[in-house]
Amino acid sequence: MSPKTLTDSARSGAEQVASAASAKKWWILAVVALAQLMVVLDATIVNIALPSAQADLGFSDGNRQWIVTAYALAFASLLLLGGRIADLFGRKPAFLVGVVGFAAVSALGGAAANFEMLVTARALQGAFGALLAPAALSLLNTTFTDARERAKAFSVYGAIAGAGGAVGLLLGGILTDALDWRWTLYVNVAIAVLAFAGGWILLSNHRDAAGSKLDVPGTVLVAAGLFSLVYGFSNAETHDWGSPQTWGFLIAGGLLLAAFTWWQTRSSHPLLPLRILLDRNRAASYLAVLISGAGMFGVFLFLTYYLQLNLGFSPTKTGVAFLPMVAALMVTAQLGTTVLVPRIGPKAVIPLGFAIAGIGMAWLTGIGVGSDYVSAVLPQLVITGVGLGLVMPPAMQLATGGVAAEDAGVASAAVNAMQQVGGSIGTALLNTLAASAATDYLAGRDATSKLVQAQATIESYTTAFWWSAGFFAAGAAIAALLFRRGVPQQDADAAPVVHM
Repeated sequence: MSPKTLTDSARSGAEQVASAASAKKWWILAVVALAQLMVVLDATIVNIALPSAQADLGFSDGNRQWIVTAYALAFASLLLLGGRIADLFGRKPAFLVGVVGFAAVSALGGAAANFEMLVTARALQGAFGALLAPAALSLLNTTFTDARERAKAFSVYGAIAGAGGAVGLLLGGILTDALDWRWTLYVNVAIAVLAFAGGWILLSNHRDAAGSKLDVPGTVLVAAGLFSLVYGFSNAETHDWGSPQTWGFLIAGGLLLAAFTWWQTRSSHPLLPLRILLDRNRAASYLAVLISGAGMFGVFLFLTYYLQLNLGFSPTKTGVAFLPMVAALMVTAQLGTTVLVPRIGPKAVIPLGFAIAGIGMAWLTGIGVGSDYVSAVLPQLVITGVGLGLVMPPAMQLATGGVAAEDAGVASAAVNAMQQVGGSIGTALLNTLAASAATDYLAGRDATSKLVQAQATIESYTTAFWWSAGFFAAGAAIAALLFRRGVPQQDADAAPVVHM
Protein backbone atom coordinates (compact mmCIF):
# COMPACT_ATOMS: atom_id res chain seq x y z
CA MET A 1 0.00 0.00 0.00
CA SER A 2 1.42 3.40 -1.03
CA PRO A 3 2.16 6.13 1.54
CA LYS A 4 -0.58 8.28 -0.02
CA THR A 5 -3.10 5.48 0.40
CA LEU A 6 -2.06 5.05 4.03
CA THR A 7 -2.41 8.79 4.65
CA ASP A 8 -5.83 8.90 3.03
CA SER A 9 -6.91 5.86 5.05
CA ALA A 10 -5.69 7.44 8.30
CA ARG A 11 -7.45 10.71 7.45
CA SER A 12 -10.67 8.83 6.68
CA GLY A 13 -10.42 6.91 9.96
CA ALA A 14 -9.83 10.12 11.92
CA GLU A 15 -12.81 11.79 10.25
CA GLN A 16 -15.03 8.82 11.13
CA VAL A 17 -13.90 8.95 14.77
CA ALA A 18 -14.51 12.71 14.90
CA SER A 19 -17.93 12.27 13.30
CA ALA A 20 -18.86 9.54 15.81
CA ALA A 21 -17.70 11.71 18.73
CA SER A 22 -19.74 14.66 17.43
CA ALA A 23 -22.86 12.50 17.02
CA LYS A 24 -22.36 11.15 20.54
CA LYS A 25 -22.32 14.69 21.93
CA TRP A 26 -25.74 15.44 20.49
CA TRP A 27 -27.16 12.18 21.82
CA ILE A 28 -25.82 13.19 25.24
CA LEU A 29 -27.63 16.51 24.82
CA ALA A 30 -30.86 14.62 24.11
CA VAL A 31 -30.45 12.53 27.28
CA VAL A 32 -29.56 15.55 29.43
CA ALA A 33 -32.46 17.57 28.00
CA LEU A 34 -34.85 14.71 28.72
CA ALA A 35 -33.72 14.53 32.35
CA GLN A 36 -33.93 18.31 32.74
CA LEU A 37 -37.44 18.28 31.27
CA MET A 38 -38.48 15.72 33.88
CA VAL A 39 -37.20 17.91 36.72
CA VAL A 40 -38.70 21.16 35.37
CA LEU A 41 -42.05 19.54 34.55
CA ASP A 42 -42.55 18.59 38.16
CA ALA A 43 -42.48 22.21 39.26
CA THR A 44 -45.85 22.74 37.52
CA ILE A 45 -47.29 19.44 36.24
CA VAL A 46 -48.82 18.59 39.63
CA ASN A 47 -50.42 22.04 40.00
CA ILE A 48 -53.21 21.36 37.52
CA ALA A 49 -53.81 17.93 39.08
CA LEU A 50 -54.10 19.32 42.63
CA PRO A 51 -57.90 19.72 42.70
CA SER A 52 -58.34 16.09 41.59
CA ALA A 53 -55.73 14.83 44.06
CA GLN A 54 -57.37 16.81 46.88
CA ALA A 55 -60.79 15.36 46.10
CA ASP A 56 -59.36 11.84 45.92
CA LEU A 57 -57.22 11.93 49.10
CA GLY A 58 -59.41 14.33 51.09
CA PHE A 59 -56.81 16.79 52.37
CA SER A 60 -57.67 20.36 53.36
CA ASP A 61 -57.10 23.61 51.45
CA GLY A 62 -54.53 24.58 54.07
CA ASN A 63 -52.50 21.44 53.39
CA ARG A 64 -52.76 21.77 49.61
CA GLN A 65 -49.80 24.12 49.28
CA TRP A 66 -47.46 21.53 50.80
CA ILE A 67 -47.75 19.34 47.72
CA VAL A 68 -45.92 22.10 45.84
CA THR A 69 -43.83 23.50 48.71
CA ALA A 70 -42.36 20.13 49.81
CA TYR A 71 -40.76 19.72 46.38
CA ALA A 72 -39.45 23.29 46.29
CA LEU A 73 -37.97 23.12 49.81
CA ALA A 74 -36.02 19.89 49.25
CA PHE A 75 -34.92 20.89 45.76
CA ALA A 76 -33.65 24.36 46.65
CA SER A 77 -31.94 23.45 49.92
CA LEU A 78 -30.02 20.44 48.56
CA LEU A 79 -28.96 21.75 45.13
CA LEU A 80 -25.42 22.84 46.03
CA LEU A 81 -24.83 19.55 47.84
CA GLY A 82 -26.06 17.67 44.77
CA GLY A 83 -23.75 19.65 42.52
CA ARG A 84 -20.72 19.00 44.72
CA ILE A 85 -21.53 15.28 44.91
CA ALA A 86 -21.43 15.18 41.10
CA ASP A 87 -17.99 16.86 41.14
CA LEU A 88 -16.60 14.61 43.88
CA PHE A 89 -18.00 11.19 42.98
CA GLY A 90 -18.59 11.53 39.26
CA ARG A 91 -21.33 12.95 37.08
CA LYS A 92 -22.44 9.66 35.55
CA PRO A 93 -23.31 7.94 38.87
CA ALA A 94 -24.88 11.17 40.18
CA PHE A 95 -26.98 11.43 37.01
CA LEU A 96 -28.04 7.77 37.02
CA VAL A 97 -28.83 7.67 40.75
CA GLY A 98 -30.80 10.90 40.37
CA VAL A 99 -32.82 9.50 37.46
CA VAL A 100 -33.61 6.19 39.18
CA GLY A 101 -34.43 7.82 42.51
CA PHE A 102 -36.64 10.44 40.88
CA ALA A 103 -38.57 7.73 39.02
CA ALA A 104 -38.97 5.54 42.11
CA VAL A 105 -40.35 8.30 44.34
CA SER A 106 -42.59 9.53 41.50
CA ALA A 107 -44.12 6.05 41.39
CA LEU A 108 -44.51 6.23 45.18
CA GLY A 109 -46.34 9.53 44.86
CA GLY A 110 -48.58 8.18 42.11
CA ALA A 111 -49.57 5.30 44.37
CA ALA A 112 -50.14 7.59 47.39
CA ALA A 113 -52.98 6.38 49.63
CA ASN A 114 -53.04 9.53 51.77
CA PHE A 115 -51.76 13.10 52.07
CA GLU A 116 -48.69 12.18 54.14
CA MET A 117 -47.50 9.66 51.56
CA LEU A 118 -47.90 12.16 48.72
CA VAL A 119 -46.04 14.95 50.55
CA THR A 120 -43.19 12.57 51.43
CA ALA A 121 -42.89 11.51 47.80
CA ARG A 122 -42.83 15.13 46.65
CA ALA A 123 -40.06 16.00 49.14
CA LEU A 124 -38.03 13.00 47.96
CA GLN A 125 -38.59 14.08 44.36
CA GLY A 126 -37.04 17.42 45.26
CA ALA A 127 -34.05 15.69 46.90
CA PHE A 128 -33.31 13.46 43.89
CA GLY A 129 -33.98 16.40 41.56
CA ALA A 130 -31.30 18.35 43.46
CA LEU A 131 -28.83 15.60 42.57
CA LEU A 132 -30.03 15.17 38.98
CA ALA A 133 -30.35 18.80 37.79
CA PRO A 134 -26.76 20.00 38.47
CA ALA A 135 -25.32 16.70 37.22
CA ALA A 136 -27.24 17.15 33.95
CA LEU A 137 -26.17 20.77 33.45
CA SER A 138 -22.52 20.07 34.33
CA LEU A 139 -22.51 17.16 31.85
CA LEU A 140 -23.60 19.61 29.19
CA ASN A 141 -20.93 22.07 30.28
CA THR A 142 -18.10 19.53 30.08
CA THR A 143 -19.29 17.83 26.90
CA PHE A 144 -19.63 20.89 24.67
CA THR A 145 -16.45 22.98 24.66
CA ASP A 146 -16.53 24.27 21.09
CA ALA A 147 -18.07 27.75 21.29
CA ARG A 148 -20.53 27.29 18.41
CA GLU A 149 -21.68 23.81 19.47
CA ARG A 150 -21.92 24.92 23.08
CA ALA A 151 -24.17 27.83 22.10
CA LYS A 152 -26.51 25.49 20.22
CA ALA A 153 -26.59 23.00 23.10
CA PHE A 154 -27.41 25.70 25.65
CA SER A 155 -30.11 27.16 23.42
CA VAL A 156 -31.88 23.79 23.65
CA TYR A 157 -31.24 23.35 27.37
CA GLY A 158 -32.21 26.93 28.22
CA ALA A 159 -35.39 26.68 26.17
CA ILE A 160 -36.40 23.55 28.10
CA ALA A 161 -35.60 25.23 31.42
CA GLY A 162 -37.63 28.27 30.44
CA ALA A 163 -40.56 26.55 28.74
CA GLY A 164 -40.70 23.41 30.88
CA GLY A 165 -43.16 25.00 33.29
CA ALA A 166 -45.62 25.70 30.47
CA VAL A 167 -45.12 22.21 29.04
CA GLY A 168 -45.85 20.85 32.53
CA LEU A 169 -49.17 22.69 32.55
CA LEU A 170 -50.07 21.20 29.16
CA LEU A 171 -49.01 17.66 30.03
CA GLY A 172 -50.63 17.88 33.47
CA GLY A 173 -53.89 18.96 31.90
CA ILE A 174 -53.87 16.21 29.28
CA LEU A 175 -53.03 13.44 31.76
CA THR A 176 -55.56 14.65 34.34
CA ASP A 177 -58.34 14.96 31.76
CA ALA A 178 -57.61 11.76 29.84
CA LEU A 179 -56.43 9.45 32.63
CA ASP A 180 -56.08 10.38 36.30
CA TRP A 181 -54.11 12.83 38.44
CA ARG A 182 -51.77 10.00 39.46
CA TRP A 183 -50.38 9.88 35.92
CA THR A 184 -48.84 13.32 36.38
CA LEU A 185 -46.38 11.44 38.61
CA TYR A 186 -46.30 8.06 36.83
CA VAL A 187 -45.23 9.76 33.58
CA ASN A 188 -41.80 10.37 35.13
CA VAL A 189 -41.14 6.64 35.16
CA ALA A 190 -41.46 6.44 31.37
CA ILE A 191 -39.21 9.49 30.89
CA ALA A 192 -36.67 8.11 33.38
CA VAL A 193 -36.36 4.76 31.57
CA LEU A 194 -35.25 6.56 28.40
CA ALA A 195 -32.92 8.94 30.28
CA PHE A 196 -31.33 6.09 32.27
CA ALA A 197 -30.76 3.90 29.20
CA GLY A 198 -29.18 6.79 27.31
CA GLY A 199 -27.03 7.81 30.28
CA TRP A 200 -25.83 4.26 30.92
CA ILE A 201 -24.79 3.79 27.28
CA LEU A 202 -23.40 7.22 26.40
CA LEU A 203 -21.79 8.57 29.57
CA SER A 204 -18.47 7.59 31.10
CA ASN A 205 -17.52 8.47 34.63
CA HIS A 206 -14.96 11.10 35.48
CA ARG A 207 -14.32 12.79 38.81
CA ASP A 208 -12.81 16.22 38.19
CA ALA A 209 -12.72 17.07 41.90
CA ALA A 210 -11.75 13.59 43.12
CA GLY A 211 -8.96 15.00 45.30
CA SER A 212 -11.27 17.34 47.19
CA LYS A 213 -13.39 16.68 50.25
CA LEU A 214 -17.00 17.53 51.01
CA ASP A 215 -17.38 20.81 52.92
CA VAL A 216 -19.72 19.55 55.67
CA PRO A 217 -20.11 22.85 57.61
CA GLY A 218 -20.70 24.72 54.35
CA THR A 219 -23.23 22.12 53.24
CA VAL A 220 -25.18 22.43 56.50
CA LEU A 221 -25.12 26.25 56.43
CA VAL A 222 -26.24 26.65 52.82
CA ALA A 223 -28.87 23.88 53.02
CA ALA A 224 -30.36 25.42 56.18
CA GLY A 225 -30.12 28.92 54.71
CA LEU A 226 -31.84 28.06 51.43
CA PHE A 227 -34.47 26.01 53.28
CA SER A 228 -35.24 28.93 55.60
CA LEU A 229 -35.40 31.40 52.74
CA VAL A 230 -37.77 29.31 50.58
CA TYR A 231 -39.84 28.28 53.63
CA GLY A 232 -40.17 31.91 54.72
CA PHE A 233 -41.39 33.04 51.32
CA SER A 234 -43.74 30.05 51.13
CA ASN A 235 -45.22 31.00 54.51
CA ALA A 236 -45.91 34.48 53.17
CA GLU A 237 -48.57 32.90 50.94
CA THR A 238 -50.56 31.54 53.89
CA HIS A 239 -49.48 33.87 56.72
CA ASP A 240 -49.18 37.62 57.00
CA TRP A 241 -45.78 39.17 56.21
CA GLY A 242 -45.73 40.27 59.84
CA SER A 243 -45.93 36.68 61.07
CA PRO A 244 -42.82 35.30 62.82
CA GLN A 245 -43.17 32.23 60.59
CA THR A 246 -42.50 34.52 57.63
CA TRP A 247 -39.97 37.15 58.70
CA GLY A 248 -38.33 34.88 61.27
CA PHE A 249 -37.36 32.30 58.65
CA LEU A 250 -36.37 35.00 56.14
CA ILE A 251 -34.00 36.62 58.65
CA ALA A 252 -32.62 33.22 59.65
CA GLY A 253 -32.08 32.35 55.99
CA GLY A 254 -30.22 35.60 55.36
CA LEU A 255 -27.97 35.12 58.41
CA LEU A 256 -27.22 31.49 57.54
CA LEU A 257 -26.32 32.40 53.95
CA ALA A 258 -24.08 35.23 55.22
CA ALA A 259 -22.36 32.73 57.54
CA PHE A 260 -22.00 30.34 54.59
CA THR A 261 -20.32 33.06 52.51
CA TRP A 262 -17.90 33.82 55.35
CA TRP A 263 -17.11 30.12 55.79
CA GLN A 264 -16.32 29.72 52.09
CA THR A 265 -13.43 32.16 52.54
CA ARG A 266 -12.05 29.98 55.39
CA SER A 267 -12.69 26.42 54.19
CA SER A 268 -9.84 24.49 52.55
CA HIS A 269 -12.39 22.66 50.36
CA PRO A 270 -15.24 25.17 49.89
CA LEU A 271 -18.60 23.90 48.71
CA LEU A 272 -19.05 26.95 46.46
CA PRO A 273 -15.63 28.49 45.71
CA LEU A 274 -16.09 32.26 45.63
CA ARG A 275 -14.01 32.44 42.44
CA ILE A 276 -17.15 31.16 40.69
CA LEU A 277 -19.20 34.15 41.87
CA LEU A 278 -16.56 36.86 41.46
CA ASP A 279 -16.60 36.82 37.65
CA ARG A 280 -18.71 39.83 36.64
CA ASN A 281 -20.57 38.23 33.73
CA ARG A 282 -21.26 35.08 35.74
CA ALA A 283 -22.63 37.03 38.72
CA ALA A 284 -24.84 39.06 36.38
CA SER A 285 -26.08 35.83 34.79
CA TYR A 286 -27.02 34.34 38.16
CA LEU A 287 -29.05 37.46 38.95
CA ALA A 288 -30.71 37.30 35.52
CA VAL A 289 -31.78 33.70 36.16
CA LEU A 290 -33.13 34.63 39.62
CA ILE A 291 -35.14 37.62 38.31
CA SER A 292 -36.54 35.74 35.30
CA GLY A 293 -37.59 32.90 37.64
CA ALA A 294 -39.46 35.38 39.85
CA GLY A 295 -41.20 37.11 36.97
CA MET A 296 -42.18 33.96 35.07
CA PHE A 297 -44.58 32.89 37.82
CA GLY A 298 -46.70 35.92 36.96
CA VAL A 299 -47.20 34.31 33.58
CA PHE A 300 -47.76 30.68 34.53
CA LEU A 301 -49.58 30.91 37.85
CA PHE A 302 -52.05 33.75 37.43
CA LEU A 303 -52.68 33.29 33.74
CA THR A 304 -53.57 29.66 34.47
CA TYR A 305 -56.17 30.89 36.97
CA TYR A 306 -57.51 33.44 34.49
CA LEU A 307 -57.83 30.97 31.61
CA GLN A 308 -59.57 28.31 33.69
CA LEU A 309 -61.71 30.33 36.10
CA ASN A 310 -62.59 33.35 33.95
CA LEU A 311 -62.47 32.08 30.38
CA GLY A 312 -63.64 28.55 31.25
CA PHE A 313 -60.71 26.68 29.67
CA SER A 314 -60.24 23.01 30.53
CA PRO A 315 -56.85 21.92 31.95
CA THR A 316 -55.83 20.57 28.52
CA LYS A 317 -56.95 23.70 26.68
CA THR A 318 -55.06 25.82 29.23
CA GLY A 319 -51.87 23.92 28.50
CA VAL A 320 -52.38 24.31 24.75
CA ALA A 321 -52.89 28.06 25.25
CA PHE A 322 -49.29 28.35 26.50
CA LEU A 323 -47.74 26.61 23.47
CA PRO A 324 -47.28 29.78 21.36
CA MET A 325 -45.21 31.22 24.18
CA VAL A 326 -43.12 28.05 24.30
CA ALA A 327 -42.57 28.18 20.53
CA ALA A 328 -41.51 31.83 20.65
CA LEU A 329 -39.15 31.13 23.54
CA MET A 330 -37.47 28.25 21.71
CA VAL A 331 -36.94 30.29 18.54
CA THR A 332 -35.33 33.23 20.32
CA ALA A 333 -33.32 30.88 22.56
CA GLN A 334 -31.57 29.64 19.42
CA LEU A 335 -31.19 33.18 18.06
CA GLY A 336 -29.85 34.59 21.31
CA THR A 337 -27.24 31.94 22.12
CA THR A 338 -25.95 31.13 18.62
CA VAL A 339 -26.23 34.48 16.79
CA LEU A 340 -26.69 37.56 18.97
CA VAL A 341 -24.54 36.95 22.08
CA PRO A 342 -21.54 35.63 20.04
CA ARG A 343 -21.71 38.75 17.85
CA ILE A 344 -22.69 41.66 20.10
CA GLY A 345 -22.37 40.24 23.63
CA PRO A 346 -24.80 39.88 26.56
CA LYS A 347 -24.80 43.55 27.61
CA ALA A 348 -27.20 44.35 24.78
CA VAL A 349 -29.02 41.03 24.34
CA ILE A 350 -30.12 40.14 27.89
CA PRO A 351 -31.40 43.63 28.84
CA LEU A 352 -33.29 43.67 25.51
CA GLY A 353 -34.87 40.32 26.39
CA PHE A 354 -35.95 41.58 29.80
CA ALA A 355 -37.41 44.74 28.24
CA ILE A 356 -39.41 42.77 25.66
CA ALA A 357 -40.73 40.38 28.35
CA GLY A 358 -41.68 43.39 30.47
CA ILE A 359 -43.63 44.91 27.58
CA GLY A 360 -45.49 41.63 27.10
CA MET A 361 -46.44 41.48 30.79
CA ALA A 362 -47.49 45.14 30.90
CA TRP A 363 -49.69 44.61 27.83
CA LEU A 364 -51.24 41.56 29.51
CA THR A 365 -52.68 43.84 32.21
CA GLY A 366 -55.36 44.83 29.68
CA ILE A 367 -57.35 41.63 30.28
CA GLY A 368 -60.96 41.97 31.44
CA VAL A 369 -63.89 39.84 32.53
CA GLY A 370 -65.08 39.32 28.96
CA SER A 371 -61.73 39.38 27.13
CA ASP A 372 -60.93 37.10 24.23
CA TYR A 373 -57.86 34.81 24.29
CA VAL A 374 -56.81 35.57 20.70
CA SER A 375 -56.72 39.34 21.14
CA ALA A 376 -56.07 39.86 24.87
CA VAL A 377 -53.73 36.99 25.74
CA LEU A 378 -52.08 35.37 22.70
CA PRO A 379 -49.99 38.31 21.36
CA GLN A 380 -48.83 39.19 24.87
CA LEU A 381 -47.78 35.59 25.56
CA VAL A 382 -45.76 35.44 22.33
CA ILE A 383 -43.97 38.71 23.13
CA THR A 384 -43.16 37.52 26.65
CA GLY A 385 -41.82 34.25 25.23
CA VAL A 386 -39.64 36.17 22.77
CA GLY A 387 -38.15 38.17 25.63
CA LEU A 388 -37.54 35.24 27.97
CA GLY A 389 -35.84 33.32 25.15
CA LEU A 390 -33.26 36.11 24.94
CA VAL A 391 -32.66 36.01 28.70
CA MET A 392 -32.64 32.50 30.16
CA PRO A 393 -30.59 30.38 27.70
CA PRO A 394 -27.80 32.99 27.26
CA ALA A 395 -27.71 33.62 31.03
CA MET A 396 -27.44 29.89 31.78
CA GLN A 397 -24.68 29.52 29.21
CA LEU A 398 -22.70 32.46 30.62
CA ALA A 399 -23.26 31.34 34.23
CA THR A 400 -21.43 28.06 33.61
CA GLY A 401 -19.02 29.13 30.86
CA GLY A 402 -15.30 29.18 31.62
CA VAL A 403 -15.75 27.35 34.93
CA ALA A 404 -12.97 24.91 35.82
CA ALA A 405 -14.03 21.30 35.29
CA GLU A 406 -13.80 20.48 39.01
CA ASP A 407 -16.32 23.27 39.74
CA ALA A 408 -18.78 22.52 36.92
CA GLY A 409 -21.26 20.64 39.12
CA VAL A 410 -21.54 23.22 41.88
CA ALA A 411 -21.63 26.13 39.38
CA SER A 412 -24.49 24.36 37.60
CA ALA A 413 -26.24 23.80 40.93
CA ALA A 414 -26.01 27.52 41.67
CA VAL A 415 -27.89 28.26 38.43
CA ASN A 416 -30.71 25.90 39.43
CA ALA A 417 -30.73 27.33 42.97
CA MET A 418 -31.14 30.86 41.62
CA GLN A 419 -34.06 29.81 39.43
CA GLN A 420 -35.73 27.95 42.32
CA VAL A 421 -35.26 30.74 44.87
CA GLY A 422 -36.45 33.27 42.29
CA GLY A 423 -39.57 31.19 41.69
CA SER A 424 -40.24 30.97 45.43
CA ILE A 425 -39.82 34.72 45.89
CA GLY A 426 -42.02 35.44 42.89
CA THR A 427 -44.77 33.08 44.01
CA ALA A 428 -44.90 34.50 47.55
CA LEU A 429 -44.73 38.16 46.57
CA LEU A 430 -47.19 37.94 43.68
CA ASN A 431 -49.70 35.86 45.64
CA THR A 432 -49.61 38.34 48.53
CA LEU A 433 -49.87 41.39 46.26
CA ALA A 434 -52.67 39.85 44.22
CA ALA A 435 -54.68 38.99 47.33
CA SER A 436 -54.25 42.53 48.69
CA ALA A 437 -55.38 44.01 45.37
CA ALA A 438 -58.56 41.90 45.39
CA THR A 439 -59.31 42.88 49.00
CA ASP A 440 -58.75 46.58 48.28
CA TYR A 441 -61.07 46.43 45.28
CA LEU A 442 -63.87 44.83 47.30
CA ALA A 443 -63.65 47.47 50.03
CA GLY A 444 -66.74 49.68 49.82
CA ARG A 445 -68.37 47.57 47.09
CA ASP A 446 -71.08 44.92 47.14
CA ALA A 447 -68.98 41.81 47.76
CA THR A 448 -71.98 39.53 47.14
CA SER A 449 -72.25 40.65 43.50
CA LYS A 450 -70.79 38.10 41.08
CA LEU A 451 -69.71 40.87 38.71
CA VAL A 452 -67.87 42.68 41.52
CA GLN A 453 -66.22 39.42 42.59
CA ALA A 454 -65.14 38.71 39.01
CA GLN A 455 -63.68 42.21 38.64
CA ALA A 456 -61.83 41.84 41.96
CA THR A 457 -60.26 38.67 40.61
CA ILE A 458 -59.17 40.52 37.46
CA GLU A 459 -57.64 43.23 39.66
CA SER A 460 -55.59 40.56 41.45
CA TYR A 461 -54.31 39.14 38.15
CA THR A 462 -53.40 42.49 36.61
CA THR A 463 -51.60 43.54 39.79
CA ALA A 464 -49.48 40.40 39.56
CA PHE A 465 -48.77 41.08 35.89
CA TRP A 466 -47.71 44.67 36.63
CA TRP A 467 -45.31 43.45 39.29
CA SER A 468 -43.91 40.81 36.93
CA ALA A 469 -43.34 43.58 34.40
CA GLY A 470 -41.55 45.49 37.17
CA PHE A 471 -39.31 42.49 37.89
CA PHE A 472 -38.36 42.33 34.23
CA ALA A 473 -37.72 46.09 34.08
CA ALA A 474 -35.41 45.77 37.10
CA GLY A 475 -33.72 42.83 35.38
CA ALA A 476 -33.10 44.94 32.27
CA ALA A 477 -31.49 47.72 34.35
CA ILE A 478 -29.34 45.34 36.42
CA ALA A 479 -28.20 43.37 33.36
CA ALA A 480 -27.31 46.58 31.48
CA LEU A 481 -25.21 47.75 34.42
CA LEU A 482 -23.44 44.51 35.34
CA PHE A 483 -22.65 42.69 32.09
CA ARG A 484 -19.35 43.58 30.47
CA ARG A 485 -19.26 45.16 27.04
CA GLY A 486 -18.28 43.04 24.06
CA VAL A 487 -18.35 39.35 23.29
CA PRO A 488 -17.36 37.11 26.24
CA GLN A 489 -13.97 35.47 25.83
CA GLN A 490 -13.66 32.09 27.50
CA ASP A 491 -10.44 31.60 29.45
CA ALA A 492 -8.60 28.75 27.78
CA ASP A 493 -7.09 27.67 31.10
CA ALA A 494 -10.51 27.39 32.67
CA ALA A 495 -12.24 25.66 29.79
CA PRO A 496 -13.57 22.26 30.77
CA VAL A 497 -12.26 19.09 29.17
CA VAL A 498 -14.62 16.85 27.22
CA HIS A 499 -15.60 13.75 29.24
CA MET A 500 -18.18 11.61 27.48
